[in-house]
Amino acid sequence: MSVDFHWFLPTYGDGRNIVNNLKVVPGSGSLHAKLRQSDPYYLVQIARAAEGAGFKGVLLPTGFSAEDTFVTAGLVAPHTRTLEYIIAFRAGLTLPAIAAQMTGTLQRATGNRIHLNITSGGSPADQRAYGDFLDHDDRYRRTDDFLSVLHQLWSGAPFTHEGPFYRSEVAQPGSFGAKPVVHFTGSSEIAKDIAARQADVYLMYGEPPPVLAQRVKEMRERAAAYGRTLRFGLFMHVIARETEEAAFAEAQRHLDTMDAESVARVQSNLRAMDSEGQARLFQLHHGRVGGVKDLIVYPNIWAGVGLIRGGGGTALLGSHAQVAERLEEYVDAGLETIILNGYPALEEAYRVGELILPLVRRSRAAAASAA
Repeated sequence: MSVDFHWFLPTYGDGRNIVNNLKVVPGSGSLHAKLRQSDPYYLVQIARAAEGAGFKGVLLPTGFSAEDTFVTAGLVAPHTRTLEYIIAFRAGLTLPAIAAQMTGTLQRATGNRIHLNITSGGSPADQRAYGDFLDHDDRYRRTDDFLSVLHQLWSGAPFTHEGPFYRSEVAQPGSFGAKPVVHFTGSSEIAKDIAARQADVYLMYGEPPPVLAQRVKEMRERAAAYGRTLRFGLFMHVIARETEEAAFAEAQRHLDTMDAESVARVQSNLRAMDSEGQARLFQLHHGRVGGVKDLIVYPNIWAGVGLIRGGGGTALLGSHAQVAERLEEYVDAGLETIILNGYPALEEAYRVGELILPLVRRSRAAAASAA
């Protein structure tokens, strides 16, 4: 099975710490607390590094404190040749036809290098900041209706749609470009049902490979019940060095920036979210700050990122060879799209792309030749 590796474009800023407004590590100076602004010049550097290091694309995350993903992709993409852009987009905050127009414009401008990562929002506080006061299930029902309209717009045929959230009458189809690959995330029952019916790629957070293997099996069955097939993806962080000891030392450096007060504040905010995926990640660390080894939840999988960061809260932790081995285990579990992130994103794109991905690719090629 082939696998596509993607990197991360930090549209909310970047730096050497997981979160860069926490305390400075004693003796390290201000360098480790500096935030790199997510201006287009810096994001272009990351995108070109990812492309040069062998990644197929980059994920642009969405959020109230982040830069707009469509605008950012439009600014960055002309500076790359083949890199694809997975644009995270919160359904329901604009009309489906507007989203289709924006996507179509970017498809034409980039030579069809645009994917969509459709999200429904996991933080009620974030949604309210946008002016959206729907509860969890209604947000997903709206997303379902939103996707139904998008798919009809992409079909290029006239249609009339009357759903619970959107009505559309399209007598003269617009030119919306090539249909993008639709990525979708969600652990609730309603989210999994939408993914089975409407998505191309079902994305998951980095729980241990046996857990995700079971989720892949479940989602294949759900999609098959609708006469469909799904591909499967993963988002994780990476903390890798030449040796396991050096990688653990880097993880400890990250832990040293996480004072108990900051962790408690972040965890309180995360527990207020209505995201089931976030709740699953909480079960891996329970908000407890311990030593590096206390947060190992599976060989080379570290839950420490989730103490201080929302979204995907696990990291591949170990030597380059160990991380490559664990990535292979994820591929064997059925993952075909793997999105990775490191701190800082610029330097780590080169490290992962040049020192880890070739190990995975060589091993997969050798296995395919022996089969």
